Amino acid sequence: MPCCSSVYSPVGVGPLFQLADRDNSGLIDDKELQGALSSYNQSFSLRTVRLLMYTFTNTNARKIGPKEFIQVFHSLQNWRAMFEKVDRDRSGKIDTNELREALMSLGLAVSPVVLDLLVTKFDKTGGKSKAIEYDNFIECCLTVKGLTEKFKERDTTYSGSATFTYENFMLAVLPFLIA
Repeated sequence: MPCCSSVYSPVGVGPLFQLADRDNSGLIDDKELQGALSSYNQSFSLRTVRLLMYTFTNTNARKIGPKEFIQVFHSLQNWRAMFEKVDRDRSGKIDTNELREALMSLGLAVSPVVLDLLVTKFDKTGGKSKAIEYDNFIECCLTVKGLTEKFKERDTTYSGSATFTYENFMLAVLPFLIA
């Protein structure tokens, strides 16, 4: 799949959707989206792609149409801008302090213990480098944001406490764990 700056512009999205839709079904699946999003200098894991799809469909159907495809591309522009803003040392990776800043800009405050766990979990080196790359940054932020939203649905008094049945808890959490 060719990649250039127009890939992320609305003008380039229509033709790119058609290129990605290899079976001409009018929908693209997770692997087709992964191919469309990945380029010579940036790749996206299937997990990140699936979380992006889930964000705009709220289902695990793993297929999106042109409308969601455009939304994914617009969201990637926002994620890239945020990543570049907090990656102050231009290392191409986000460390713990940079991740804290990114999450705070999304209105998500997590404890230092949770922050360290997130960096370790989303670090491609298994926690050795203590930093996360762009696609894992998106995955991390989408996971924290999604889980926080699910929690807030149950924390109606904003007390920091919520009650879930086991089934409701599993239904809230699993889409983010097995994307």
